[in-house]
Amino acid sequence: MRPQPPTNVRDLDLEKPNAARMYDYYLGGSHNFESDRALAGQVEQVAPWVKHVAGINRAWLRRAVDFLMAQGIRQYLDLGSGIPTVGNVHEIAQRRHPDTRVVYVDYEAVAVHHSFELLRDNDNAAVVWADVRDAKAVLEHEETRRLIDFSQPVGLLCAGLLLFIGDEYDPAGLVAAYRDACAPGSYLAISTMSRDEADPRTAEQLAGLLKLYEMADERVYPRTKEEIAAWFAGTELVEPGLVPLHRWRPERSSDGDPMWTQHESSPARLLGYAALGRVL
Repeated sequence: MRPQPPTNVRDLDLEKPNAARMYDYYLGGSHNFESDRALAGQVEQVAPWVKHVAGINRAWLRRAVDFLMAQGIRQYLDLGSGIPTVGNVHEIAQRRHPDTRVVYVDYEAVAVHHSFELLRDNDNAAVVWADVRDAKAVLEHEETRRLIDFSQPVGLLCAGLLLFIGDEYDPAGLVAAYRDACAPGSYLAISTMSRDEADPRTAEQLAGLLKLYEMADERVYPRTKEEIAAWFAGTELVEPGLVPLHRWRPERSSDGDPMWTQHESSPARLLGYAALGRVL
C-alpha cells in the first residue's frame, strides 16, 4: 500500500539543502543531492566531527533495538526515521524475529519515497508520510493502525528527532502524546544533541554548525540534560539512565559498534545524550 497523501509534509526541493538527506550523506548513504553535499561539506569545515555524531547516534539506535528485542518488544514506531540506510530498525528487528512490525514516520519526500521502495514487499513494515508534530494524524493513520496494536507494548523510537523540534512545538508535550498512546511495558527511546559537556573549542564549532543549518530546511535545537530528562516523565529509566550516547550499554551491541569505538577520542562523544524509559 502506498503512503496516503499527507496534510503537513515537505515537498521535494532539490535546490534547498535538507537535514535528513545531509544525515544520509554523513552516514555514507547515496540518497542525497548536490545541495545537501555542498552544505554538509561546509558543516564539516567548521565542525569536523559531524560525521562522528551521525555514526554514534546510528550505533546507539542499533543497540537500543537489540535491547528492546531482548525484552520481547515486537512492534516499533520510529518517529522522524529519515532516509533508509544500513542498519534500519526493521532490518535489525526482523533478522531476530521476522514477524516484528515496524512503522516509520517522516515528512521528507525523499525519505518517504525510498522507504516505500525498500518496504514494498515487506508486509510487516510501512512508512507513514506525515509530520510527527501532528501526533493524532500519525497515531490514527491507517498504516499505523494496521501494524501497531497499542494495547500491547511498543518500542517508541525518537532517534535524533527532537533535535529538530523547536520549543514552540512543546517537545515534552509531543513526547507525552505518543507515550500516552502506548501500553504500560512499552519503551520510549530518545537520543538528541546537547552542548552541556562540550569543551570551549567544540562549543564554538557547534555554534558554527547551528548557523549553517539555518541555511537548510531545519533548525537545530541542542538541549540541556535536565530538559532531556524531563521528556521521560511517566517512565522508569533503564540502566545506565540518561548518559552520553557512546556510554549507553556499548557491551550489548551485536556487532561491537565499531562506529563509536572508532571515534572514542572525538569531541562527538560528548555532544549528545540517550536513554530508554519503560512506560509505567
